Amino acid sequence: MSSSVSLSRPLAVRRGQWLTWGTIAYNGLEGVLAIGAGLVASSVALVGFGLDSFIEVSASGAALWRLHHDADLHARATSERVALRLIGISFIALAAYVTVAAVRSLLTKSPPAASVFGIVIAAASLVVMPLLARAKRRVASQLSSSALTAEARQTDICMYLSALLLVGLGLNALLGWWWADPVVALAMVPLIAHEGREALKGRTVCAHCAPVLGG
Repeated sequence: MSSSVSLSRPLAVRRGQWLTWGTIAYNGLEGVLAIGAGLVASSVALVGFGLDSFIEVSASGAALWRLHHDADLHARATSERVALRLIGISFIALAAYVTVAAVRSLLTKSPPAASVFGIVIAAASLVVMPLLARAKRRVASQLSSSALTAEARQTDICMYLSALLLVGLGLNALLGWWWADPVVALAMVPLIAHEGREALKGRTVCAHCAPVLGG
């Protein structure tokens, strides 16, 4: 049994690394395209979605760092704690940006242009992100890692943001409801901020993980 466990853990680490690199590649491309489309359309929600993609890239970088130190028990504990906090900070930073940008858009009554390209990006993420998140949660459970669970949770949130983004862009394109874009952006904030607080407190854990507390 112990031999099986010792063999399966390195395999889980490698699987986690491949999944995380895949997430970085996808989100890097998604971020560039979403921000470009958002700037062209003056869409707060679309730009915020693109920034979330780059924040998830940074969170994935923290997850890769955590995976790199998995073989050393002491380094694993330290990297687990630091990575979880870095991911939490990335959530809070995104929540702050989206709030400021959406409120400014509502106050200035800046209508975004319709963005078919943005709708395509959001729809693609709605398909890809659930698959990545499920696979990464499985790895996080195998490694009993709160940090990796938090990073997988951020991939889940990207899926939720994709759905909200589709609603906002669709209402604007079909009905001309310009305010749907910043309102949808603000609807993203509570979820983003909650996950950030949970990660900073070490409460984002998988089914078999203990909370990561302390400093």
